[in-house]
Amino acid sequence: MYRYKCLIALFVVAFFSTAPVMAVDRLKEPESPKKRHEIHLDQIIVTDPAQKKISGSAKPVTILHDEELQVKRGGTIGETLKLERGVHGQSFGPGVGVPVIRGQSGPRVRVLSNGLGANDAAQASPDHASTVVPLLAEQIEVLRGPATLQYGSGAIGGVVNVIDNRIPERPSDKLVGGTLEQKFNSVANEHSTTLKIEGSKDHFAYHFDGFYRDRGNTDIGGQAIDVARAQVSEPDLAVTQNTTGFIRNTEGDARGGSAGFSLVGDAGFIGISGNLLKDTYGIPPEGTDDGELAQIRLEQNKFDFKSQWNNPLGILDSIRARLSFTDYEHLEGEEGLFRNDTFEGRIEIPHKPILGIDGVIGFQSINSKFAAMELESGEFIVLPTRTNSYGVFATESATVGPVEVEAGVRVENVSLDPAGFDRPFRSFTPVSASASGIWSINENHRVNVAYTRSQRAPQVQELFFEGFHEPLRAFEQGNPGLGLETSNNVDVGYRFFSDWAVVELDVFHNSVDDYIFVGRTGTVDMDGNPVVLYQQTEARFVGYEANLIFPLMDNRNGIVDLTLFSDYTRGRLINRGDVPQMPSLRWGFQVDYILGLWSSNIRLTRGEAQDHPGANEANTPDYVRLDLSTHYHVDDFQGAEVMVYAKGNNLLDENIRNSTSFLRNFAPEAGRGAEVGVRVNF
Repeated sequence: MYRYKCLIALFVVAFFSTAPVMAVDRLKEPESPKKRHEIHLDQIIVTDPAQKKISGSAKPVTILHDEELQVKRGGTIGETLKLERGVHGQSFGPGVGVPVIRGQSGPRVRVLSNGLGANDAAQASPDHASTVVPLLAEQIEVLRGPATLQYGSGAIGGVVNVIDNRIPERPSDKLVGGTLEQKFNSVANEHSTTLKIEGSKDHFAYHFDGFYRDRGNTDIGGQAIDVARAQVSEPDLAVTQNTTGFIRNTEGDARGGSAGFSLVGDAGFIGISGNLLKDTYGIPPEGTDDGELAQIRLEQNKFDFKSQWNNPLGILDSIRARLSFTDYEHLEGEEGLFRNDTFEGRIEIPHKPILGIDGVIGFQSINSKFAAMELESGEFIVLPTRTNSYGVFATESATVGPVEVEAGVRVENVSLDPAGFDRPFRSFTPVSASASGIWSINENHRVNVAYTRSQRAPQVQELFFEGFHEPLRAFEQGNPGLGLETSNNVDVGYRFFSDWAVVELDVFHNSVDDYIFVGRTGTVDMDGNPVVLYQQTEARFVGYEANLIFPLMDNRNGIVDLTLFSDYTRGRLINRGDVPQMPSLRWGFQVDYILGLWSSNIRLTRGEAQDHPGANEANTPDYVRLDLSTHYHVDDFQGAEVMVYAKGNNLLDENIRNSTSFLRNFAPEAGRGAEVGVRVNF
């Protein structure tokens, strides 16, 4: 308690005492919302094979980098992105946090590391953590809506690309440089340390990084288990061991590191890297007398190759190639062993303009072997299955008057070949196509429209999983008869930016034929465990994301901006009720204050009750979340660049039940906590 009070005091002092310090420091010239928005629009989308600017994308894109990323960065990718427009975190306790984009998650959101898949087991189940580590990221890009043209079936809902400098693409201005960051979060007594060393000499560049994170049980406001709501899904559940103020078995630790080397020059670069990750985290218990305190222990080894050849031929702009091999496995207590070995390769060839048309063609291959075994019986709950996916894609764009148009197509072949004779060989040919336009009405108004037809092949766990899944506390049943999932998505966006306001509004409608979902059946197996089944039906998703920024002050005393925000997704299964684990309506405001090198903000978020939880699921109550953050940036401190930051999270100590979480009735979101950190670039 004493440590907690000291941290709060430090946070308050840092927030209110930095302003007079800044008054004598260097002042930056204030920028209007319009100017800051123009800078934002000029950012390059690395995830886009055509390397377009945000202003050239007809689909909504979010980019986090520099100080904004450093302040928002969490232990998981879901925690880092959960407050972004249209994005939520799908927690399964604090050790697991994967992103939910417009209500889509798991096999529909592809999480990338430097443009290639994480290739772990996070898409297979909500209890599996992503192996992509945001602590080492230099930039994170979120493509909301279908990105199947570029990244295939697994991106039917969106893409998250975590970018670091693991393989240097350009020479550094230093022989030896790097970054050291240390932070502490009181809500779980969490300590994390990251270190990066990199540099170059002549045409040789190198990169080393490593991190360590350790945490205890997570503090919460109120009780861990909402017994009444949990019994809606599990009527026979008898909770005898509930906790108040914390969640049992949520401690964990993680560590990892990378080494990369490359040769760089005017003609391009070629490089390799190796990465090792180990992560251990607990699964919140169900609170029964015989309930287990399960832990998941995962390990991943990853090897990457990347190259780029500039101006190889007269018509070609460049040739970019990426390859990776991933060796992944995790243990679920002493119950289950999951393995996934994956090779992924990708080639992108942008061409120079031809008759005013420019674009990119590409090829992608993903080859994996996935298996899951119940250790006690020695039986497979997912038979070893080889999945081979090959895809070719092309996008072309041109400017017609005030309108920028783009069209593209992708054709894949996906085959799944399980071992044994009791599971059928399956083969699919997903075809995706897209057309979009951006109409710049004048310098203040812009309208964009995009239509995408996307197809997704079912993944191995959706087809062939059969057995008791301990962390989900359910008997999970795959469906070998599942077919292609086809979505028709329409995105309409409006942008207005001026000296007095910035408006961003995106509306979407997604009609999905043969939508694959896993839902509770309301039945139990012979051991009394609830049965969840992969099923297929038609579904409709509608929603919006809105952002309005108004300047309240803009002079030598600093900049004060007011941001109003809201997002909403509604998912319905035609004639089958509601899509389970959908995010609720969210709205609120944020006030930002910037003075020179000092920035602070206060953010209030209202989450409405989710009264459309899906069959055999309980609703989730509404909540109000208050967050506060501040950071101070010193450009030159003894030759180093230093940033000191502090945050207060969930200051009202709300017991927040995350409607996108499968485990929300057993593990609410973290309670009131203070976070402090320092980052040094040298």
